[in-house]
Amino acid sequence: MTTTHQSINFSIAYYSGDRKTGAITVIKRDNGETTTTAIETLAATDLAIERKPVFVGLSKENKVILLDPESNEILIKPYFPEDAFAAHIYSDPNSNRDWLMNDGDKATGNDQLNCGDKGSSVTVVEDTTSTNASHLKTICVGRGHHQATFSYPSTNHANTPSQAYISNLKDGTVSVIGNNPDDAENYLSVIATINLCEPDKEEDKSAGASPNNAFPHGLVFSSVSGKIYNLNNGYGTVVVIDPINCNIENRFEFKGHSNLFASPCGHFVLGRGADRKSDAEHVIAKLSVIDVTDTQIKNSIDLKDIYISKYFFNPEGTRLYLTTSSSGSDEQKAHLKTDALLVFDMTALPTLKLISETRLGASVGTLDFVTKNSETQLMFSSNASEGTIAVMNIDGELLEKIAVAKTASHSRLWTLN
Repeated sequence: MTTTHQSINFSIAYYSGDRKTGAITVIKRDNGETTTTAIETLAATDLAIERKPVFVGLSKENKVILLDPESNEILIKPYFPEDAFAAHIYSDPNSNRDWLMNDGDKATGNDQLNCGDKGSSVTVVEDTTSTNASHLKTICVGRGHHQATFSYPSTNHANTPSQAYISNLKDGTVSVIGNNPDDAENYLSVIATINLCEPDKEEDKSAGASPNNAFPHGLVFSSVSGKIYNLNNGYGTVVVIDPINCNIENRFEFKGHSNLFASPCGHFVLGRGADRKSDAEHVIAKLSVIDVTDTQIKNSIDLKDIYISKYFFNPEGTRLYLTTSSSGSDEQKAHLKTDALLVFDMTALPTLKLISETRLGASVGTLDFVTKNSETQLMFSSNASEGTIAVMNIDGELLEKIAVAKTASHSRLWTLN
């Protein structure tokens, strides 16, 4: 019997909203039958933003898992408060701990509730998709926006410590946090703050100034080199950090890029960026590959009329997916492919081999995957402006669209266990 995509079972949570209020819908396919269940929505709390409940996750019983930011109590509810704060979450690849980013208020970058005027915070929660979810700690770091990555021992670097690295955009620093439960003294505590200041690129030439103009945005760990790579977006440089001593051991130029991500194999760091200046009518996306063994750029390509939004890898690490969005002048936006999904072959690195460019008819939100026996069976894309989920195969071929919710400006989805 031939297996069709309609016969593959899945369960997906879909969040949509306007970045102030939102709702959650669960879509399930079982033996070819598709059901859609809207989670009960509670009216807005009208609390100040720093006191709004934080949305942590959804359990397999469709219970909403929330965090009270004042008491740090985990709340399990049958409903979703429509103004709950949907935090940006980074998952520790070697544990069941998730790290929730809090960038602080827009004016100062401070989390005044937890950190006063000393910075913003990250919150560590265990078992975020279970009714056994527990708050471990809220940790004050520098002023946001934040990105996170995690170092850990590997085959070639057995002495690499288990640590979390949080970049602090407003301060121009990286906070290093102990992430080994067996090291009680340092576990979930800030053990170092790395100042990213490059005095020759600052107006006052002050060494070690913070805040500074480094504007870190792009932070990854390579298990191959055992090093952390941080993009100083304000300087156009990448710094290489040794996790063992938290020192910057190297810097190199990497202009024209605004974010970094590591290949699943750990051998390469990829940078993406956008050129809005060289052509008055076209935005040109840039995608570059750095080999971590010598920090040399091995390949770089330009993508006309593309502005890269987000990146995703399939679970087995053989595909890179780039979503697109809108940026640039009105003349440039008129030509942009804002509904494109680009699929690259990760097995061809350092060559950037484009497998497909799928036009989905609406801007892509987030992607997630269903696997079986460690192989991707289906890929899903949230499409807020249509209120749909696009169902695709591993190479981005569109198989169907499922109507889910009302149209919105923002959406994201994730597969449920």
